[in-house]
Amino acid sequence: MRALSLPFSTEIMANGQELRLRMRAIQQTLQVTKAMDLISTAKLRKARRILEDTEPFFMRIQKSLYDIVVGAGMIPNEFIKRIEKNTAFHSAVLIISSDKGMAGGYNANIFKTVNTLCAQLRNPVLLPVGNSAYRYFSHAPYPLVENFSFNSQLPTLDDAQLITHYLIMQYLWGMFDEIYIVYTHLYSTVKLVPTIHHLLPLDAQKIQAEIIESGGQQRTALSFEYLPSAETVFEALVPLYLKGMIYGCLVEAYASEQSARMKAMNESSKNAEKMLADLQIYYNRIRQATITQEMTEIISGSLGL
Repeated sequence: MRALSLPFSTEIMANGQELRLRMRAIQQTLQVTKAMDLISTAKLRKARRILEDTEPFFMRIQKSLYDIVVGAGMIPNEFIKRIEKNTAFHSAVLIISSDKGMAGGYNANIFKTVNTLCAQLRNPVLLPVGNSAYRYFSHAPYPLVENFSFNSQLPTLDDAQLITHYLIMQYLWGMFDEIYIVYTHLYSTVKLVPTIHHLLPLDAQKIQAEIIESGGQQRTALSFEYLPSAETVFEALVPLYLKGMIYGCLVEAYASEQSARMKAMNESSKNAEKMLADLQIYYNRIRQATITQEMTEIISGSLGL
């Protein structure tokens, strides 16, 4: 609080100086939020374009995998049904979050979904993708066995291949008995929904549901001849299927992050503009009061009062 002994005009000038500094800080913040809004918009468009270009290829792999699982009548496989073991059962959860903040409730919604899922699983272990998830779940009661980070860049197929290879190896070695992936599905720029996918072991009904959800038609059991054998083709398709699923989730989560950040920065810009308008009105009043006070002092001095 300012000292009451200050002259009235001096106090008004001090308030005006403080307001100018505050307005300048808000203007600088506004420039940052508008720039981040434009950057997120450009990144969102690029991510959606890449997702649309690669989706047909991986959709074809998914359909072929379903045809083998349902129509080929193949023998039991590790990727379809796990053999019961004496050691403890472990469920792995791959969590896709952002490396940066300032994205509204994007990360918080993912964390809430993961906590709900882990409460339903047996011995869950976590594999965060993104620094936000790593920092949050490092204080959770669930163990972190690996951490993937891509420095907020647009995910590539190499990134998806790295994660896929790690998951398959750990699954075949018996470290994980089932694998889930949690990411944010981009229905629209205003509707972002945390989504859970069951990756391994494979389930024909869930694959069918994913095909229909992606816009495909319900498939019936088809009979094909596979060379050299259905088992060989199946073993080759599974890594491609998982790679496509993980890559699609990575890119869609990246697009969702940019959409959430774009919305958050847009709201921040609106709030900053409103604060500037209110402060400008208040500053004008103080300035007018200063001018009036000075004129009163001049007039009083000229009249000898």
